[in-house]
Amino acid sequence: MDNNTLPPLFDNMDNVDISSPSDEPEIFQSAIQDDESLSPTTKEESMEDVITMTAERETGDTFIEITVEEPQKIGDGMTSYLAYKVITKTNIAKFKRRQSTVLRRFSDFLGLHEQLLERYLRAGFIIPPAPSKNIIGATKVKMGSQQTAESGNANGLEWVENRRASLERFLNRTAAHPTLRVDPNFINFLESDHELPRAVNTAALSGAGVMRLLNKVGETVNKITYKMDENDSWFADKISEIEALDSHYQKLHSAVKSLVSHRQELASLTGGVAKSAAMLSTCEEHVGLSKALSQLADVEEKIELLRTEQSNSDFYILSEMINDYIGLLSAVKAVFHERVKVFQNWQHAQMQLTKKRENKAKLELSQRNDKIEGAQKEVEEWEAKVQRCQKEFDDISAEIKREMERFEINRAKDFKAAIIKYLQDQMAHQQQIMKYWEGYLPAAKEIA
Repeated sequence: MDNNTLPPLFDNMDNVDISSPSDEPEIFQSAIQDDESLSPTTKEESMEDVITMTAERETGDTFIEITVEEPQKIGDGMTSYLAYKVITKTNIAKFKRRQSTVLRRFSDFLGLHEQLLERYLRAGFIIPPAPSKNIIGATKVKMGSQQTAESGNANGLEWVENRRASLERFLNRTAAHPTLRVDPNFINFLESDHELPRAVNTAALSGAGVMRLLNKVGETVNKITYKMDENDSWFADKISEIEALDSHYQKLHSAVKSLVSHRQELASLTGGVAKSAAMLSTCEEHVGLSKALSQLADVEEKIELLRTEQSNSDFYILSEMINDYIGLLSAVKAVFHERVKVFQNWQHAQMQLTKKRENKAKLELSQRNDKIEGAQKEVEEWEAKVQRCQKEFDDISAEIKREMERFEINRAKDFKAAIIKYLQDQMAHQQQIMKYWEGYLPAAKEIA
């Protein structure tokens, strides 16, 4: 893509405890280990915080606008990194400032995403996905100098702009969520003047990264092998709808990527026509024809720029939005899968309760009165755990329905705005092309 037509930014480039360890099957260990670190009081307070923030959803004239600007390279070599200026304007009462500006590196964005997932995924919230890592692109920027980037390395600039725009969309999608926008971690990310703690767990080759990969493999196997007995047909229908939508978006994204590539090729070929016409005009003896060929070269040069702008429109308006929603559908699938995990914990708690009741009945039959009291306490504990698990399942199911309603409304709005903007751009480009040719027509007629 021609770096001369890139956006003007580059002018300034730079969890419920449901068992004792001895009773747990392997597939429940991760969820239980996360829960065991919390006391019952802490867990209750954590859920109360979520419920409170949900109840405090911002309405009326509140607003929040976030821009990510001026990516700048800090350091040299492989230890260097890009820092982005994050500017926030808001009147939400939870924020201490009406406007703030901070510098954040890519790992800070990933760290924020991990914090939001840890706190809200199990509550049923759809967490906007953070931009994926690009080791090749990052390495190119690390090995290149700041001067090289500023002088116009097209590949480097394009990659940095794509990432900058993705980070901005991630923050604004998060800010659009009535609960996530007032999360303490999110507010601290946008307002704190201090450098955030290094999010080492987000490193691609870290031990935590490897464990995350293994956990994802395990969860993928669990998704394939575990079939949930679904009593609510809404969820079964919605999952089928999401899978179909994802498939169609994947195909559409592939087609638009091809359109971008072909439009770039068309722009390049148009430029070739301009150069050939210009060379031909210099050696043409016929004065009128020479003049017409020179003007034709000028027109083709202008149209080349328009073709490049059209490919940018294809990419930044259409392709990137579709790609965003492919990521968002993955986030939707993640929250549906989290509901399945909550259901598994509930079913496991019920099985354990049945075992404890059977054990108590055996002790009563054998008249082992010294152990009956302990067995009764275990039964009562598991009855409470079953109730908590069932409540957690009911809560996440209800929240997912609310989240999906909000998701569908936003999806319709986003696509409407993007399509209108895309059509306006395309019509403006076509009208300009027509003006160029209409302006050239008299010169062609004057050839005698």
